[in-house]
Amino acid sequence: MIELGPVAWPPVPIRTERLVLRESEARDRAAFVELFASPEVHAYLGGARPRDELDRAMPEVPGRRPGLFVIDLGGAMIGLVTFDRRDAGRPGHVRADGEEVELGYTFLPQAWGRGYAAEACAAALGWCADALPGEPVVLCTQTANARSMRLAAKLGFTEVERFEEFGAEQWFGVRSPVAPSG
Repeated sequence: MIELGPVAWPPVPIRTERLVLRESEARDRAAFVELFASPEVHAYLGGARPRDELDRAMPEVPGRRPGLFVIDLGGAMIGLVTFDRRDAGRPGHVRADGEEVELGYTFLPQAWGRGYAAEACAAALGWCADALPGEPVVLCTQTANARSMRLAAKLGFTEVERFEEFGAEQWFGVRSPVAPSG
């Protein structure tokens, strides 16, 4: 993971119709552990990590870094939306030098199927367009992850290529830069 780079952080919390995108807080720790220990969540992400290992290793305030948004529904964390720079050594790029902005997202299973991921990602992509104007945003997901493939299409990502990585076929797409909303 390569850090996003110089952006104003933390941003003012972003409010959507149902959600708040905000910086992580100590009260989110248990939800972080649940998210990373969930076999359902990590079925296409290399597998869940052992809960006891996460309990020992997780900092008091997890995930506090530029580009990581906690997705809050009614005061409780239901997932994460992240922006990082894609490692130039990995397959899948739209620029010769790599290190494009890459969108990531994970949500607790109880939040699936309600449109929260689309709502949160759309809001986060709006923030990214303002924070890093002109930057293309890329997304990579396993082709076997039908939910993630549908979300990529809904968010306006278009396929660039497919390749094998981590023992599975990966779909790699790009969302063209949009003008800042300001």
